[in-house]
Amino acid sequence: MKQKIALIGCGRISFKHIEAFVALHDTVELVAVCDPILERAEEKKVEYTKSVPISSVKIFDDYKEMLVQCKPDIVTIATESGKHKDIAVHCLKNGSHVICEKPMALSTTDAQEMINTAKKHNKKLGVCFQNRFNAPVVKTRTALEKGRFGKMLHGMVQVRWNRNENYYEQAKWRGTWEQDGGTLMNQCTHGIDLLQWMMGEDAVRVQAQTRRFMRPIEAEDFGCAIIEFASGAVGIIEGTADVYPKNLNETLSLFGTNGSVVIGGLAVNKIETWRFADAEQIGDTEEKVLNPNEKDPPTVYGFGHTALFKDFVDAVVQDREPFVSGEKGKKALEIILAIYKSQKTGMPVDLPCDFSTLEMRGEFDA
Repeated sequence: MKQKIALIGCGRISFKHIEAFVALHDTVELVAVCDPILERAEEKKVEYTKSVPISSVKIFDDYKEMLVQCKPDIVTIATESGKHKDIAVHCLKNGSHVICEKPMALSTTDAQEMINTAKKHNKKLGVCFQNRFNAPVVKTRTALEKGRFGKMLHGMVQVRWNRNENYYEQAKWRGTWEQDGGTLMNQCTHGIDLLQWMMGEDAVRVQAQTRRFMRPIEAEDFGCAIIEFASGAVGIIEGTADVYPKNLNETLSLFGTNGSVVIGGLAVNKIETWRFADAEQIGDTEEKVLNPNEKDPPTVYGFGHTALFKDFVDAVVQDREPFVSGEKGKKALEIILAIYKSQKTGMPVDLPCDFSTLEMRGEFDA
């Protein structure tokens, strides 16, 4: 039996959700799309029905009414980040499993409430960290789990993108502390998730500097941080929305005693370095792995949403945890909030910590 699925929020990222629904139409049926601007919801309905013409998709501007009328098994949330918690909690309480776009919330308290609500009501909660499903990332994770890196020493994520004034003009909530956060929370969260996932998922301390150099927003457009992990390994973060004149790269670099990997490209989609002590022995040399003709994806969102959604649907059917659960999604959020707290206090911040973007109001006001 197909899972009934609904989309809440029909803005910039929602086309990736529709793309996934179409690809998974044998296992899910889109029953509703919801957005306060009905024209945007209508556009998503048209996108879907062009590829899945035998369908009946209802349009709503009120997600609570949508839940009552359609009773979807699964809801995907692609609204402003500051609205994620309230929508997710309501959906979980009213019978729907939830896939939430990143970041899952803008405070550690809200994220934990989402996790607790899912557990209380026996529902699945997943977070859209789709880059975990990128082919080079999957290959690297497999090498890590086989112990090929040896002891992890340090890693780095660089997100060198451009978000110009027009980007922020398109939606006034972007770059606000109440609904979004800055470059680290919005553009860099995927890379930060990958870094902490590969380095052990056990960050213990963060120290950081952030700036609002150029963009007409409340929050930061640049940030850098050092993360200490329980193992003693060190992570380095560099993220900016100020690269001239367009997106340059998102790169994840990992270094262990027996292995070095760099995944670059526009959005961690190309293996650029692949060196392991056992490479010759198992026939996995850098020369065999590198693909100079590999192209960047058409957008920074990559190709991972469909795989992530498929895993989530399987998790619902099999009654298991999704690959990127709420607990997993919270880890990157907590690191970013610790970065903000470090900027605000001027001090290193130990994890776990309790913080909210709202506590950053006025940080960059002269």
